[in-house]
Parts: sequence; structure tokens; C-alpha cells
Amino acid sequence: MNSFIKASLVAASMFVGFSAANVASAQDTIRFAVTDIDGLEALQTEMGPFKDALEKVSGLKVELFAVSGRTVAVEAMAADQVDFVLTGPAEYVVFNARLKAQPVVTWNRPDYYSNIVVLDGAAEQAPADLKGKKISFGEIGSTSQHLAPATLLAEAGLVYATDYEPVFLKRNVAMESLIAGEIAAIGVNKTHIDQITEKFPDQKLRILVKGPELPNDVLLASATVKPEVIEAVRKAFVDHGDELLAAVTSVDANAKFIGGGFNPTVTDADYDQVRKMYENVGVTEFSAFLE
Repeated sequence: MNSFIKASLVAASMFVGFSAANVASAQDTIRFAVTDIDGLEALQTEMGPFKDALEKVSGLKVELFAVSGRTVAVEAMAADQVDFVLTGPAEYVVFNARLKAQPVVTWNRPDYYSNIVVLDGAAEQAPADLKGKKISFGEIGSTSQHLAPATLLAEAGLVYATDYEPVFLKRNVAMESLIAGEIAAIGVNKTHIDQITEKFPDQKLRILVKGPELPNDVLLASATVKPEVIEAVRKAFVDHGDELLAAVTSVDANAKFIGGGFNPTVTDADYDQVRKMYENVGVTEFSAFLE
């Protein structure tokens, strides 16, 4: 058999193998959940355009799987009911610790950082001035509303739940308590400052401490998902990121991702700083969500 025929056969074999792999991928169904969207109707509304776009560019069938929060999502993955989950940095750490879930691609959010804010006319001029006072955080265990603001205070020398009293209030309630003098400061992200400013136009906040950019939301994969399926999903974001971002941000509820993008080179080590944030609030085991 001459070399030309051998080469042709090898090429044909590679093509058949490649085509078979593509067909196999095309026949796969991936089950996709989002931890901060509650219920199937909301999930379909907010992620429907993205689902359609991902199916188109990846060749995979995407099945939206509704959850009612991060705890339900991690239990669903443990029961092999869901394959991919879009979640926040703090939640990723728990998924990884419990289930060896791995990051696939980050969903980058512009201006994603935390702050400690006080009323503009407040006497406090530095974090040390908050010692012995009440500070409100948002959702317990949230990266930008709890762990990161608490870390800003820790870096300023204030020990969590020792040098100040942490409380957890909804944003509007927290703002009302701040105005009433019942708390001294609030830990919030940039988006929440904008929302508070819109809700309380007669009040002005002053940023006492501004934090650095935070690790981004992440699409993670269950340890049971086939490597070739994970690669197909990752490749879809690499090759069609603009198209997928346009689909995501076509829904008003996903405005936080406008101007962002996707990073497929994410690694588990990128979230070590979140593990440090957990330690700053006294958590050294990451297998359960803070409640």
C-alpha cells in the first residue's frame, strides 16, 4: 500500500472519528440550573434566549432545571439531576468541596466589587470607627454582600462578630435602619448602591471602604459530566461568546452582565481568595452553605 493511500485512509479514519464524536455530542442533553433564579417560569423567562443560543452553537440539547436556591441546586447535583450550574463565587467553593464540581467558564460582571457604606453625614471616617457598632450585611454567605465586606473590615483590623455586631437585613430595611441610627454601616456591592440611591433619592451614601474586583460568577460542571461534553460547552463560549452574551443580556433581569464577557481559562485556584473570605467569618470547612 503506497504512502498516499495510507495517508488517505488515516485522514478518513480521523474524519469518521471526529464526526462520530460530534454526533455523540449533538445527541447529549445537558441539564442546566441557576442558583439565584427561583422557579421554572422565571428560569425560562430569564435564561430562555441563552438556552436557545447555546443549543444552536454547541450542538447540545439544553434542559433548564429549576431550583429554589443554592442548597437545592447542590443537592440536585449530588442526586445526578443537574449537570451544569451557574452560580456565585461563594457557592462555587461549596459545590467544589462537596461534589468536586469544576469551573468551566466565568460569567464576568463589570463593576463587581464590595463596599462598606455609611450615611454621607456620619461621624465615621475609617473602619476603626465602626468598632463596637452594628453593621448590616445582605444575604448571609453572599460573596459581595457578606464575605467580601467582612473581609474588608478584617483587613482593616476588625475581627468578625467580635469587634462589631453583624446583622443581616434586606437592603431597603438596612437603609431605613441606617437613617434611624440603628446600624452604623452596610456592606453592599456597586449594583446595590445604585439601587439604594434610586430608592432613597434624598439620602446620600459615602463609601468608607471600597474593595477590589471580585471573582466572577461561574458556570460549573458536575464531576460526572463527560469531558467531551464539558469541552463542547467551553468551546461554545470561546467561539461564540458575543452571541451568547447578547442572548443573556437580551433579558432585563440579566443586566448585570452587560459589558461583561466569559473567561474559559478559569481554574479552581482562582477561588482561593473566596476560601480566605470564608475564613475571615470563622468558616474553615467549605462543605455547607452559611445559614
